[in-house]
Amino acid sequence: MNQLVLAHYHEINLKKNNRGWFEEHLHRHVELLLRGLSHNGVKRFFGRLIISLGPDSPQAEIERRLRWVSGIANFSFAWEVPADLEAIRVALGSLLQARQFATFKIDTRRGTKDFPLNSQQVNEDLGGFVRALSGAGVCLDDPELTCFVEIVGKRAFLYFSKIAGGGGLPPHTGGKVLCLLSGGIDSPVAAFRMLRRGCQVQFVHYHSFPHTTLASQDKVRRIVGILGRYQLQGKLHLVPFADVQREIVAYTPPPLRVILYRRFMLRIAEALARREGVAALVTGDSLGQVASQTLENLRVVSAAAAELPIFRPLVGDDKEDIIRTARSIETYEVSILPDQDCCTLFVPKHPETGANTAQVARAESMLDLNRLTAAALDATTCEMVEPDFAARHKQIPLSSDASI
Repeated sequence: MNQLVLAHYHEINLKKNNRGWFEEHLHRHVELLLRGLSHNGVKRFFGRLIISLGPDSPQAEIERRLRWVSGIANFSFAWEVPADLEAIRVALGSLLQARQFATFKIDTRRGTKDFPLNSQQVNEDLGGFVRALSGAGVCLDDPELTCFVEIVGKRAFLYFSKIAGGGGLPPHTGGKVLCLLSGGIDSPVAAFRMLRRGCQVQFVHYHSFPHTTLASQDKVRRIVGILGRYQLQGKLHLVPFADVQREIVAYTPPPLRVILYRRFMLRIAEALARREGVAALVTGDSLGQVASQTLENLRVVSAAAAELPIFRPLVGDDKEDIIRTARSIETYEVSILPDQDCCTLFVPKHPETGANTAQVARAESMLDLNRLTAAALDATTCEMVEPDFAARHKQIPLSSDASI
């Protein structure tokens, strides 16, 4: 018997004329994801991906990486035999020798209809065989063991569990977006949601160094590295924001500071997006979570981006929803590490929660918007962050660089 990984597609199955294009993107991504790990090749086969394994294949690491793949609904470590009922019986008997179970069921699926028996007939035949072999009882509702049998053409695949993949659409099939990444809990989850839709995500982070430490930049690099698991790359734009903040503090009413910060962030992000050929902006806003994310303030802030759509994939989520996702994608432990985010600098005691366009326009008339935006863009640096495939079991100390 040959051992392999059998992966089933998610939304690709809903595609029609361009399905092959999505399949090819997923195939190429899995090959790159498993580069450096021992295996015997990745192939497309009747609406599935098959990864052939060898004796030295690191199954635990292959499993861990495949869980990150958007476009895969589920995958299994399976054994391949000829699509012949006697060959399936022999293989199943061999695989069950080391397993202890009191109840079981057979779950057969036919990917093609040229096998002489239908799925129910195969279930009945193999069920009788396993019952006689093991003495276990059949239980269709909650068995201790499920024997999956998948018959496709001249091949049959046997496996005993299904492992969830990332779902959604394959990487690099949904266009380019630019995510405003703060280093907190929310924005990495927002980026992840767009990655699951097949988007290629770039990141922009605003910092106030040297008025704050380098900790926030350290954090976002680590977060981009973790999110890089899903797209195998991470382009990070680092924008110095202290000069913008100083002018806002000097010339505008304190309650509007955070709103004005965020409007400048969108202006700068939109300019970066045009430079990078990006089609939309992404933020981690969740309606009502903080003062700047009330409905009125979101409307006023959004108006600063003149051309590009702004996606807010977390807008209807509560904090517990977001934290659960952050834990599952392994960004949470990094996000909660202490740092000095630029928006904690010069924060007013009583921020505005119901801003309107007229009062914001009056405040911004005291600022040279074009000069400040252009200066921030000119000082922006860009770096590529390698994907981080290491498991995160504990918090890692951040840079201890002191403010200058």
